[in-house]
Amino acid sequence: MSDRAALLKGIRAWLAFFVVCLVLSGATAFPLVHELRWTEGVLRSLGAPEYLPGLMEWIERVRDGLDVADAEYPFLLYGTDWLAFAHLVIAVAFYGPYRDPVRNIWVIEFGMIACAGVIPLALICGPVRGIPFWWSVIDMAFGVFGVIPLYAVRRRVKQLEVLTPDPAPALAT
Repeated sequence: MSDRAALLKGIRAWLAFFVVCLVLSGATAFPLVHELRWTEGVLRSLGAPEYLPGLMEWIERVRDGLDVADAEYPFLLYGTDWLAFAHLVIAVAFYGPYRDPVRNIWVIEFGMIACAGVIPLALICGPVRGIPFWWSVIDMAFGVFGVIPLYAVRRRVKQLEVLTPDPAPALAT
C-alpha cells in the first residue's frame, strides 16, 4: 500500500468514527423524555442515589422539567429535534472530506472551530440557564474529545496534500 493510500485509509477511518459519534449524539436528542426516564431507572438500579446524590438530584430535576414540557408544552421539545437535525446535517457535510480530503479540508477545520466553540458556549450559557458547572464540564468534554479525531484527520490531510499533485488551475471567466 502506498503512503497516499495509507493516509487516505486513515483519514477515512477517523472521519467515519467522527461521523458515527456525531450521528449518535444527534440521534439521542430525539427521544430525550424516554431516554432520561430510562437513564434515571438505570442509575437507581445501580445505587446512584446513595453514591452520587448530586447527579441524581440533577437527573430528577431535568426529568421533571422534560415531563412537564412533554405533557403541557411539547412544542418546546421541538428545539431539541432541531438540535438533533443539526447534528445529522453537519455529519453529512463530512462526506466532502471523505471523498476528497485535500480539497475539503475546510470542513475539518470548521468542525474543529465548532468543537472549540462548545467551551465558551457551555461556560456562558450553562450558568445563564442554571446548569451545574460539573454538567458544563461534561458538555465541554464533547468539544475536547470531538477535536481529537478532527486534529488527527487534519494532520493526515496536510501530509496527503504534500503527496497530491496540484490540480489544474480553474479558468477565470
